Amino acid sequence: MQGEVSRYQALAASYDELTVDVGYLRRADYLERQFRKSAIPVRTVLDLACGTGTMACLLARRGYEVVATDASEEMLTQAMTKAAALPGQPPLFLRQTMPRLRLLEPVDAAICTLDAINYLTRPRELQETFRRVYRWLKPGGRFLFDVNTPYKLRRMDRQIYMDETEESLCVWRTFFSEKRQVCTYQVDLFSLRPDGAWDRSFEEHRERAWTGEELRQTLAEAGFTNVKVTGDLTSRPPKPEEDRWIITAERPKEQAN
Repeated sequence: MQGEVSRYQALAASYDELTVDVGYLRRADYLERQFRKSAIPVRTVLDLACGTGTMACLLARRGYEVVATDASEEMLTQAMTKAAALPGQPPLFLRQTMPRLRLLEPVDAAICTLDAINYLTRPRELQETFRRVYRWLKPGGRFLFDVNTPYKLRRMDRQIYMDETEESLCVWRTFFSEKRQVCTYQVDLFSLRPDGAWDRSFEEHRERAWTGEELRQTLAEAGFTNVKVTGDLTSRPPKPEEDRWIITAERPKEQAN
């Protein structure tokens, strides 16, 4: 699939430092509350597009058996290094794109955090990803993911953002296309070398502004039911000026004959 390629080649090493404000612990707590609402006990979890593995490692530390996938070899390298320090069973990391998900066995729950679904910019990629998640989710299992909202991505048009650490400087330039409903991030990353000089790298990222109706319909077409869209880390309906939605969906339990 062309829409999801290996990005984060330059950003992988600096990603965790540049995202310290994400609030992973709060998100892990939220996910666990959702797991407790599942129709089946949650012991095995798929972390789709896991990035540097922070969430996968948090869930593994809490006793879940985690399978984590990502398209970026560089991000997975960071994730496996992080997981090596875990006291218990580390996540199983697999290099896969979202639309080509293939697991060894079904899981009790699936998650996809920090707007990774937005990186699927074509309808067929979204359809195939949801179809594959449904295939590898046990009957009664839950699928939870979040997205950047159309409101947020439109608001980012022609903006410049900057993230800075002692050893890196990241400059994001964003452009939104109403025709394609895609926000393009042009990223310049400056990294400090041991000799005191700076290296410059460039990456380009694209996120699709999926509407709530598009997400609901595509999930339903894949077979999911009980689809809900809420505000970020809440159970309330989303506000009009919401930056992030959380979507939950279920694979129906198999009916007894």
